[in-house]
Amino acid sequence: MAPLRIIFMGTAELSCASLEKLVDDKNFSIAAVVTQPDKPKGRELKLTPSPVKILAGKLNLPLLQPTKARDEKFIGELRELKPDLMVVVAYGQILPQTILELPRLGCLNVHTSLLPKHRGAAPIQWAIANGDAETGVTIMKMDAGLDTGPILSTRRTPILPADDSQMLHDRLAVLGAELLAETIPAYVAGKISPQAQPAEGSCYAAKIKKEDGKIDWHQPAVQIWNRLRAFTPWPGAFTFLPAATKPHLLKIWKAEVVGKNGHAGTILSAEKSGIVVGCGQDALRILELQREGGKRMMAEQFLAGFPLQAGAMFFQP
Repeated sequence: MAPLRIIFMGTAELSCASLEKLVDDKNFSIAAVVTQPDKPKGRELKLTPSPVKILAGKLNLPLLQPTKARDEKFIGELRELKPDLMVVVAYGQILPQTILELPRLGCLNVHTSLLPKHRGAAPIQWAIANGDAETGVTIMKMDAGLDTGPILSTRRTPILPADDSQMLHDRLAVLGAELLAETIPAYVAGKISPQAQPAEGSCYAAKIKKEDGKIDWHQPAVQIWNRLRAFTPWPGAFTFLPAATKPHLLKIWKAEVVGKNGHAGTILSAEKSGIVVGCGQDALRILELQREGGKRMMAEQFLAGFPLQAGAMFFQP
């Protein structure tokens, strides 16, 4: 039996595990890889290829980089490739119905949540931020909606106390790649019937903005802790300390909830074991932090160079 001809569409780092998994399986043949155009990054705004473009180059795979997925010339190129199936993983553009209908077996998507929960751009971060006990991956057949297509398969994983968004991202990337490789043959053989997503339980995981990382000390400590883990490494959880000229931004890397009470944003103690800050409920002990323009440090190292006194207050400018 001839290998299944697949067009793979992906851009982010999350996509790479799935692409590698498909390439390694002799039952699949990658007819082309589609990724977004190179984007300017860094202070010099140097054009930078996506992680998927870099991987496709290493694997010697044909590459397409349309500015817009709706471009008629691009759609014509896809049609000429005669794909059996399209696989989409963190591509970053909404696909028109013309593309969804192009492969004879449709388009499958790997989404990093247990749909219909956390549809949208940032399901990993919001699952942690909302304090979910578990998350997972969903393989769905795409339709014109935003992550609303019928479900083929799911796999669950607990959200561990040690998880930040990067750790969970890496685990879900592998989990999604494995589930994808298992699901495609069963789907093609007609052993899986796509199931409509339930109407209840849906919510939207909006794209993360830098402002999402700003700490509101009036929230309960556990909620701040969840958001800290959710927004590590980007945009990071941050707060401000008053200074003579302008406020010092402090990025919080690691912390833990402690059963102490104090005024929200007030430093209750600053010791080798950590900097304890009052919250809306309980308190947060800061274990690792970073001053703007400085290095990431353990609390003990930080306090040696920047002493903080009990009674001082963090704030939001």
